[in-house]
Amino acid sequence: MQQTKQRLLTGNKALAEAIRLEMERDPNVFVMGEDVGVYGGIFGATEGLFQKFGPERVIDTPISETAFIGAAIGAAAEGMRPIVELMFVDFFGVCMDQIYNHMAKIPYMSGGRVKLPMVLMTAVGGGYSDAAQHSQTLYATFAHLPGMKVVAPSTPYDLKGMMISAIRDDNPVVFMFHKTLQGLGWMDQLDASIGHVPEEAYTVPLGKANIVREGTDITIVGIQMTVHQALEAAKRLEQQGIQAEVIDLRSLVPLDKETIIQSVKKTHRLLVVDEDYLSYGMTAEIAAIAAEHCLYDLEAPVKRIAVPDVPIPYSRPLEQFVLPNADKIFREAIQLVNE
Repeated sequence: MQQTKQRLLTGNKALAEAIRLEMERDPNVFVMGEDVGVYGGIFGATEGLFQKFGPERVIDTPISETAFIGAAIGAAAEGMRPIVELMFVDFFGVCMDQIYNHMAKIPYMSGGRVKLPMVLMTAVGGGYSDAAQHSQTLYATFAHLPGMKVVAPSTPYDLKGMMISAIRDDNPVVFMFHKTLQGLGWMDQLDASIGHVPEEAYTVPLGKANIVREGTDITIVGIQMTVHQALEAAKRLEQQGIQAEVIDLRSLVPLDKETIIQSVKKTHRLLVVDEDYLSYGMTAEIAAIAAEHCLYDLEAPVKRIAVPDVPIPYSRPLEQFVLPNADKIFREAIQLVNE
């Protein structure tokens, strides 16, 4: 029997395809941001859209994040479905008033009468020597603030399906894509940045984690790059007789607590890995969930791997020292299982 050949796309092409399909389906969907038009986005998220839909629906903006995010909020309030790109998540500081005092709060402060069906799309992540102002993830910064859904897919399949879900959602969604998982030729190439993506439109639910590897000895929870690092570590752990279960959170808000809880009750050990800062972050939130819901199922203390509380260094050796990787996960997991 002849096998059906899988259709493989890079992360950026999966993302651009999702937006194209929704723009074809719904005339209220449009894109705006810096270099999203002719250039196709500096990380390829809007590649080919300008040529297909033109400057009225794929709008290159001036370098004024407050202005174009504010314009997107106004358009969403009037019933359109804008996708607005904040080029780097690090740039949130200049426009946080629009994001948090307007985008996140207007639906609540209007008693639900004003919906804001918009997507704030932004690039996250380090690992390529772009220094402290262009290398953060800031997952917890956004997840901490109520009023916004916050998602961070880690595969081309999920990038497409979750972007379609985000565009169709009537709530504001912060959609984070990791630069290294876009599959761009000028960045480090990872097998994980290419994956099977069906041609048709489909959705992946927001707020549902994915168990990407089943195991019985330890639960490793990650998001985006740390998921792939955890999978690499899990292969090495298997050679040591340790079966690691790896959970890809995919969404931070809503957070799929039940998948985490059930996994920890099965494995009795928890390691949380995050490319964000250690203190007050996602690792602490997941650890707190375990403490609140399955403390007596744990056979060892929860362990955390994250970026130390320092700006991301420009120096490549220093940057690699602070970022999570498969070696760190492997060593911490070995120690945790042996406790």
